[in-house]
Amino acid sequence: MAAADETAPPRETVGADALTRASGLPVNEARTLLAHVLDTTPAGLLIRDVDASQAEQFVGLVERRRAGEPVQHLTGVAWFRHVSVEVGPGVFVPRPETELLAGWAIDALARVPGSPVVVELCAGSGAISKAIADERPGCRQYAVELSAEAMTYAERNLAGTGVELRAGDMADAFPELDGIVDVVVANPPYIPLDAWESVTAEVRDHDPEVALFSGADGLDAMRVVARVAARLLRPGGVAGAEHAEVQEQAAPQVWLDQRSGGARAFERVRDHRDLNDRSRFVTAVRSGTAVRSGTGTESIGGDGRMKR
Repeated sequence: MAAADETAPPRETVGADALTRASGLPVNEARTLLAHVLDTTPAGLLIRDVDASQAEQFVGLVERRRAGEPVQHLTGVAWFRHVSVEVGPGVFVPRPETELLAGWAIDALARVPGSPVVVELCAGSGAISKAIADERPGCRQYAVELSAEAMTYAERNLAGTGVELRAGDMADAFPELDGIVDVVVANPPYIPLDAWESVTAEVRDHDPEVALFSGADGLDAMRVVARVAARLLRPGGVAGAEHAEVQEQAAPQVWLDQRSGGARAFERVRDHRDLNDRSRFVTAVRSGTAVRSGTGTESIGGDGRMKR
Protein backbone atom coordinates (compact mmCIF):
# COMPACT_ATOMS: atom_id res chain seq x y z
CA MET A 1 0.00 0.00 0.00
CA ALA A 2 1.38 3.39 -0.96
CA ALA A 3 2.26 5.67 1.91
CA ALA A 4 0.06 8.72 2.48
CA ASP A 5 1.35 12.00 1.06
CA GLU A 6 2.88 13.51 4.19
CA THR A 7 3.38 16.84 2.41
CA ALA A 8 -0.37 17.41 1.83
CA PRO A 9 -1.72 20.22 4.03
CA PRO A 10 -4.29 19.19 6.64
CA ARG A 11 -7.94 19.88 5.82
CA GLU A 12 -9.34 22.89 7.63
CA THR A 13 -12.42 21.97 9.64
CA VAL A 14 -14.88 23.73 11.89
CA GLY A 15 -17.10 22.33 14.61
CA ALA A 16 -20.68 21.57 13.62
CA ASP A 17 -22.12 23.29 16.68
CA ALA A 18 -20.26 26.52 15.99
CA LEU A 19 -21.35 26.48 12.36
CA THR A 20 -25.05 25.99 13.13
CA ARG A 21 -25.02 28.70 15.81
CA ALA A 22 -23.41 31.14 13.39
CA SER A 23 -26.03 30.51 10.69
CA GLY A 24 -28.66 32.77 12.22
CA LEU A 25 -31.37 30.16 11.63
CA PRO A 26 -33.43 28.52 14.36
CA VAL A 27 -31.20 25.84 15.80
CA ASN A 28 -33.42 22.92 14.76
CA GLU A 29 -33.49 24.14 11.14
CA ALA A 30 -29.73 24.72 11.04
CA ARG A 31 -28.99 21.31 12.49
CA THR A 32 -31.37 19.62 10.03
CA LEU A 33 -29.68 21.31 7.07
CA LEU A 34 -26.16 20.55 8.25
CA ALA A 35 -27.07 16.93 8.99
CA HIS A 36 -28.37 16.72 5.41
CA VAL A 37 -25.05 18.00 4.06
CA LEU A 38 -23.08 15.53 6.17
CA ASP A 39 -25.46 12.64 5.49
CA THR A 40 -26.03 12.05 9.18
CA THR A 41 -28.66 12.74 11.81
CA PRO A 42 -28.89 15.91 13.93
CA ALA A 43 -27.70 13.81 16.88
CA GLY A 44 -24.72 12.70 14.81
CA LEU A 45 -23.49 16.29 14.55
CA LEU A 46 -22.13 16.05 18.09
CA ILE A 47 -19.13 14.06 16.89
CA ARG A 48 -18.62 15.60 13.46
CA ASP A 49 -16.37 18.30 12.12
CA VAL A 50 -17.17 20.11 8.88
CA ASP A 51 -14.63 20.71 6.12
CA ALA A 52 -14.55 23.76 3.88
CA SER A 53 -16.49 22.16 1.03
CA GLN A 54 -19.26 20.97 3.35
CA ALA A 55 -19.39 24.35 5.05
CA GLU A 56 -19.85 26.00 1.66
CA GLN A 57 -22.75 23.67 0.84
CA PHE A 58 -24.31 24.45 4.20
CA VAL A 59 -24.01 28.21 3.70
CA GLY A 60 -25.75 27.84 0.34
CA LEU A 61 -28.69 26.02 1.95
CA VAL A 62 -28.85 28.63 4.71
CA GLU A 63 -29.13 31.40 2.12
CA ARG A 64 -31.94 29.57 0.33
CA ARG A 65 -33.73 29.01 3.63
CA ARG A 66 -33.47 32.69 4.48
CA ALA A 67 -35.02 33.42 1.08
CA GLY A 68 -38.07 31.40 2.13
CA GLU A 69 -37.58 27.88 0.76
CA PRO A 70 -38.99 25.27 3.14
CA VAL A 71 -36.42 23.18 4.98
CA GLN A 72 -38.15 20.06 3.65
CA HIS A 73 -37.65 21.22 0.06
CA LEU A 74 -33.97 21.81 0.74
CA THR A 75 -33.47 18.33 2.15
CA GLY A 76 -36.10 16.59 0.00
CA VAL A 77 -37.48 14.84 3.08
CA ALA A 78 -40.26 15.40 5.62
CA TRP A 79 -40.62 13.34 8.78
CA PHE A 80 -44.12 12.30 9.78
CA ARG A 81 -44.69 10.31 12.97
CA HIS A 82 -42.21 7.40 12.59
CA VAL A 83 -41.70 7.55 8.82
CA SER A 84 -40.11 9.87 6.28
CA VAL A 85 -41.53 10.89 2.92
CA GLU A 86 -39.99 12.49 -0.14
CA VAL A 87 -41.28 16.02 -0.76
CA GLY A 88 -40.48 18.92 -3.04
CA PRO A 89 -42.10 21.42 -5.41
CA GLY A 90 -45.56 20.29 -6.46
CA VAL A 91 -46.58 18.44 -3.31
CA PHE A 92 -47.90 19.66 0.04
CA VAL A 93 -45.39 19.28 2.87
CA PRO A 94 -47.06 17.29 5.69
CA ARG A 95 -47.31 19.22 8.94
CA PRO A 96 -46.73 17.96 12.49
CA GLU A 97 -50.31 18.88 13.40
CA THR A 98 -51.62 16.31 10.94
CA GLU A 99 -49.84 13.57 12.89
CA LEU A 100 -52.72 13.77 15.38
CA LEU A 101 -55.25 12.96 12.66
CA ALA A 102 -53.10 10.04 11.51
CA GLY A 103 -52.85 8.84 15.10
CA TRP A 104 -56.63 8.97 15.45
CA ALA A 105 -56.99 6.83 12.30
CA ILE A 106 -54.40 4.33 13.55
CA ASP A 107 -56.20 4.03 16.90
CA ALA A 108 -59.54 3.56 15.13
CA LEU A 109 -58.09 0.80 12.96
CA ALA A 110 -56.61 -0.93 16.01
CA ARG A 111 -60.15 -1.40 17.32
CA VAL A 112 -61.25 -3.25 14.16
CA PRO A 113 -60.42 -6.99 14.13
CA GLY A 114 -58.93 -8.77 11.16
CA SER A 115 -57.86 -6.75 8.14
CA PRO A 116 -59.74 -3.45 8.27
CA VAL A 117 -60.27 -1.38 5.14
CA VAL A 118 -59.00 2.21 5.17
CA VAL A 119 -59.13 4.88 2.47
CA GLU A 120 -57.13 8.11 2.39
CA LEU A 121 -58.63 10.91 0.30
CA CYS A 122 -56.49 13.87 -0.87
CA ALA A 123 -53.41 11.73 -0.26
CA GLY A 124 -50.78 14.26 -1.36
CA SER A 125 -47.36 12.83 -0.49
CA GLY A 126 -48.99 9.74 1.01
CA ALA A 127 -47.71 10.54 4.50
CA ILE A 128 -50.84 9.47 6.36
CA SER A 129 -51.12 6.20 4.44
CA LYS A 130 -47.44 5.45 4.96
CA ALA A 131 -47.75 6.08 8.70
CA ILE A 132 -50.77 3.76 8.89
CA ALA A 133 -48.90 1.03 6.98
CA ASP A 134 -46.01 1.41 9.41
CA GLU A 135 -48.03 1.40 12.64
CA ARG A 136 -51.03 -0.74 11.73
CA PRO A 137 -49.78 -3.37 9.28
CA GLY A 138 -52.29 -5.82 7.88
CA CYS A 139 -54.89 -3.29 6.78
CA ARG A 140 -56.33 -3.19 3.29
CA GLN A 141 -55.23 0.29 2.32
CA TYR A 142 -56.32 2.57 -0.52
CA ALA A 143 -55.42 6.16 -1.37
CA VAL A 144 -56.36 8.63 -4.09
CA GLU A 145 -54.72 11.85 -5.28
CA LEU A 146 -55.83 14.29 -7.98
CA SER A 147 -52.57 16.16 -8.70
CA ALA A 148 -50.22 14.50 -11.18
CA GLU A 149 -47.23 16.22 -9.55
CA ALA A 150 -48.16 15.02 -6.07
CA MET A 151 -48.76 11.53 -7.44
CA THR A 152 -45.11 11.20 -8.44
CA TYR A 153 -44.11 11.68 -4.81
CA ALA A 154 -46.89 9.46 -3.43
CA GLU A 155 -45.92 6.64 -5.78
CA ARG A 156 -42.35 6.68 -4.48
CA ASN A 157 -43.36 7.11 -0.85
CA LEU A 158 -45.89 4.29 -0.89
CA ALA A 159 -43.88 1.84 -2.98
CA GLY A 160 -43.65 -1.48 -1.17
CA THR A 161 -46.22 -0.57 1.49
CA GLY A 162 -49.12 -2.48 -0.04
CA VAL A 163 -51.22 0.69 -0.35
CA GLU A 164 -53.30 0.72 -3.55
CA LEU A 165 -52.77 4.24 -4.88
CA ARG A 166 -54.94 5.68 -7.64
CA ALA A 167 -54.81 8.94 -9.58
CA GLY A 168 -58.06 10.81 -9.97
CA ASP A 169 -60.89 12.74 -8.38
CA MET A 170 -61.88 11.56 -4.91
CA ALA A 171 -65.53 12.28 -5.74
CA ASP A 172 -65.94 9.00 -7.63
CA ALA A 173 -63.00 7.02 -6.28
CA PHE A 174 -63.22 3.34 -5.30
CA PRO A 175 -66.85 2.54 -6.19
CA GLU A 176 -66.08 -1.13 -5.57
CA LEU A 177 -65.57 -0.29 -1.88
CA ASP A 178 -68.97 1.34 -1.35
CA GLY A 179 -70.35 0.42 2.05
CA ILE A 180 -67.45 -1.75 3.24
CA VAL A 181 -64.78 0.72 4.41
CA ASP A 182 -63.93 0.92 8.11
CA VAL A 183 -62.00 4.21 8.19
CA VAL A 184 -61.84 7.19 5.83
CA VAL A 185 -59.18 9.84 6.53
CA ALA A 186 -58.36 13.05 4.70
CA ASN A 187 -56.39 16.26 4.96
CA PRO A 188 -58.21 18.25 2.28
CA PRO A 189 -57.49 21.85 1.21
CA TYR A 190 -59.42 24.17 3.53
CA ILE A 191 -58.25 27.78 3.11
CA PRO A 192 -60.92 30.22 1.82
CA LEU A 193 -60.03 31.86 -1.48
CA ASP A 194 -60.28 35.36 -0.01
CA ALA A 195 -57.75 34.47 2.72
CA TRP A 196 -54.84 34.55 0.24
CA GLU A 197 -53.20 37.56 1.86
CA SER A 198 -53.27 35.98 5.30
CA VAL A 199 -51.29 32.94 4.18
CA THR A 200 -47.56 33.18 4.82
CA ALA A 201 -45.38 33.80 1.78
CA GLU A 202 -43.49 30.55 2.38
CA VAL A 203 -46.71 28.55 2.11
CA ARG A 204 -48.14 30.54 -0.81
CA ASP A 205 -44.92 30.35 -2.79
CA HIS A 206 -44.03 26.72 -2.24
CA ASP A 207 -47.10 24.60 -1.43
CA PRO A 208 -49.36 23.88 -4.43
CA GLU A 209 -52.55 25.96 -4.55
CA VAL A 210 -54.69 22.88 -5.19
CA ALA A 211 -53.64 21.60 -1.75
CA LEU A 212 -54.40 24.89 0.01
CA PHE A 213 -57.52 26.66 -1.24
CA SER A 214 -61.07 25.34 -1.42
CA GLY A 215 -63.86 27.72 -2.35
CA ALA A 216 -65.30 30.83 -0.76
CA ASP A 217 -65.53 29.36 2.75
CA GLY A 218 -62.67 26.87 2.45
CA LEU A 219 -65.02 23.90 2.83
CA ASP A 220 -65.76 22.87 -0.76
CA ALA A 221 -63.38 19.90 -0.54
CA MET A 222 -64.65 19.02 2.95
CA ARG A 223 -68.16 18.66 1.54
CA VAL A 224 -66.87 16.21 -1.06
CA VAL A 225 -64.96 14.28 1.62
CA ALA A 226 -68.15 13.96 3.68
CA ARG A 227 -70.17 12.85 0.66
CA VAL A 228 -67.58 10.26 -0.39
CA ALA A 229 -67.20 8.99 3.18
CA ALA A 230 -70.98 8.52 3.38
CA ARG A 231 -70.76 6.36 0.25
CA LEU A 232 -67.71 4.32 1.25
CA LEU A 233 -68.20 3.66 4.95
CA ARG A 234 -70.03 0.70 6.41
CA PRO A 235 -72.55 1.48 9.17
CA GLY A 236 -70.47 2.24 12.24
CA GLY A 237 -67.41 3.09 10.15
CA VAL A 238 -65.60 6.31 11.01
CA ALA A 239 -64.19 9.29 9.13
CA GLY A 240 -61.74 12.00 10.11
CA ALA A 241 -60.74 15.17 8.26
CA GLU A 242 -58.50 18.10 9.11
CA HIS A 243 -59.73 21.69 8.97
CA ALA A 244 -58.70 25.24 9.86
CA GLU A 245 -58.95 26.54 13.41
CA VAL A 246 -61.58 29.10 12.39
CA GLN A 247 -63.78 26.27 11.03
CA GLU A 248 -64.38 24.79 14.47
CA GLN A 249 -68.15 25.16 14.04
CA ALA A 250 -68.48 25.13 10.26
CA ALA A 251 -66.51 21.94 9.54
CA PRO A 252 -68.53 19.68 11.90
CA GLN A 253 -71.71 21.21 10.46
CA VAL A 254 -70.72 19.90 7.02
CA TRP A 255 -70.87 16.37 8.43
CA LEU A 256 -74.10 17.01 10.31
CA ASP A 257 -75.70 18.28 7.10
CA GLN A 258 -74.67 15.28 4.99
CA ARG A 259 -77.70 13.21 4.08
CA SER A 260 -78.13 9.65 2.86
CA GLY A 261 -81.49 8.19 1.87
CA GLY A 262 -83.29 11.16 3.42
CA ALA A 263 -81.62 10.77 6.84
CA ARG A 264 -78.46 12.09 8.41
CA ALA A 265 -75.49 10.13 7.13
CA PHE A 266 -73.38 10.67 10.26
CA GLU A 267 -73.75 10.64 14.02
CA ARG A 268 -71.40 11.36 16.93
CA VAL A 269 -69.79 14.22 15.02
CA ARG A 270 -66.97 15.55 17.16
CA ASP A 271 -64.27 18.17 16.83
CA HIS A 272 -60.74 17.55 18.10
CA ARG A 273 -58.07 19.96 19.29
CA ASP A 274 -54.32 19.81 18.70
CA LEU A 275 -51.47 20.02 21.21
CA ASN A 276 -51.73 23.82 21.13
CA ASP A 277 -55.42 23.59 22.07
CA ARG A 278 -56.52 24.70 18.61
CA SER A 279 -59.43 23.14 16.76
CA ARG A 280 -57.77 20.80 14.24
CA PHE A 281 -59.90 17.95 12.87
CA VAL A 282 -63.42 16.56 12.85
CA THR A 283 -64.52 12.93 13.18
CA ALA A 284 -67.87 11.29 12.53
CA VAL A 285 -69.48 7.84 12.67
CA ARG A 286 -71.51 6.48 9.74
CA SER A 287 -75.12 6.11 10.77
CA GLY A 288 -76.96 2.81 10.61
CA THR A 289 -76.60 -0.58 12.28
CA ALA A 290 -75.33 -3.55 10.30
CA VAL A 291 -77.61 -6.57 10.41
CA ARG A 292 -77.67 -9.95 8.70
CA SER A 293 -80.48 -11.19 6.55
CA GLY A 294 -81.01 -14.25 4.42
CA THR A 295 -79.96 -12.29 1.35
CA GLY A 296 -76.78 -10.72 2.69
CA THR A 297 -75.61 -7.74 4.72
CA GLU A 298 -78.05 -4.86 5.11
CA SER A 299 -78.23 -1.84 7.35
CA ILE A 300 -80.86 0.13 9.20
CA GLY A 301 -80.44 3.79 8.37
CA GLY A 302 -81.02 6.84 10.50
CA ASP A 303 -84.59 7.01 9.21
CA GLY A 304 -85.29 3.44 10.41
CA ARG A 305 -85.63 2.05 6.92
CA MET A 306 -83.85 -1.07 5.74
CA LYS A 307 -81.11 -0.38 3.21
CA ARG A 308 -79.20 -2.91 1.13
